[in-house]
Amino acid sequence: MSVAELDEAKQEQFAGRMVQVINDSCLGLMAGLGHETGLFDVMAGMEPATSEEIARAAGLSERYVREWLGAMVTGGVVDYEPQRRTYALPPEHAASLTRAAGPNNMARIAQDLSMLAEVEQQVREAFRTGGGLPYSAYPRFQALQAEESKEVFDVALVDGIVPLVPGLVDRLRAGIDVLDIGCGQGHAVNVLAGAFPASRFHGLDKSEEGIAAARAEAADRCLDNADFQVGDSAELTGSYDLVTAFDVIHDLARPARTLAAVAGALRADGVFLMGDIAASSRLEENIGHPLCPALYTFSVFYCMSVSLGEGGEGLGTVWGEQTARRMLEEAGFRHIDAQRVEGDVLNVYYVARR
Repeated sequence: MSVAELDEAKQEQFAGRMVQVINDSCLGLMAGLGHETGLFDVMAGMEPATSEEIARAAGLSERYVREWLGAMVTGGVVDYEPQRRTYALPPEHAASLTRAAGPNNMARIAQDLSMLAEVEQQVREAFRTGGGLPYSAYPRFQALQAEESKEVFDVALVDGIVPLVPGLVDRLRAGIDVLDIGCGQGHAVNVLAGAFPASRFHGLDKSEEGIAAARAEAADRCLDNADFQVGDSAELTGSYDLVTAFDVIHDLARPARTLAAVAGALRADGVFLMGDIAASSRLEENIGHPLCPALYTFSVFYCMSVSLGEGGEGLGTVWGEQTARRMLEEAGFRHIDAQRVEGDVLNVYYVARR
């Protein structure tokens, strides 16, 4: 197609879209900084204030805070009164930007953007080689993932996710053996152990750092029914009444082997509760999904790349319900039910039995 044949209106519209993409990408990085520095939390508790007052309240450099505020004002996040040189965070915006917002805090997710940017050059090289990245390339991942998971688990794990399995609450109260694979810093295990003291909870993860943090939290909570081990989920030992996996299977190098190991580790009446990304295995079905561009980006920059870096399958974030069901069936599960938790737009939960 020659330049003369271009639809100029369509071209201009898309050029405007790209300007928006660039602005919003930069605004996302700044929003992540607002979360990490506590600026959003500080401003949510203040009357309209000057940059000096905000910086003082946050314990930060005024010059940097003023420049950050410039991005927030021009990006439509923070209100500005030029006569008094005061800034205010509207409560309607704070509801999506502060720690008090819990799972609705989008600024917490925005901080992941800087983590992904740290490996951009390595990902670019992987495009050429077809290889992946080592887990060690993401030193902040454990902490960021733990913060994200904590908000969901504190609100929904006991009262929203566990009841998806019929009769599971009563069984946990009576006392059963539970294993959480890919437990990270173990917050899900510790929440469940605190809620169901008669049951015995075990966490398994390849990260020594994550397991150390999990053990420390269990000790702080005085939980004697929670223990954690460093290990590979594809090499499970023991037998359990319940195995859980939250947002982990698609990251694994050997997901099929792990699912087969889980099936083999379940007792006769055992249940596998797997939470994973709510998207489709078919690209065309993801068009219009509000977060799918982000999910594909996270896949390229972390989920798929880490799996490939370990010589794995590289499922990626958007592996979808179709693929999940197929892999569960191939692992030996015959009864699979996919369910959602109200208010959780990111995850689907699979209740699987042999």
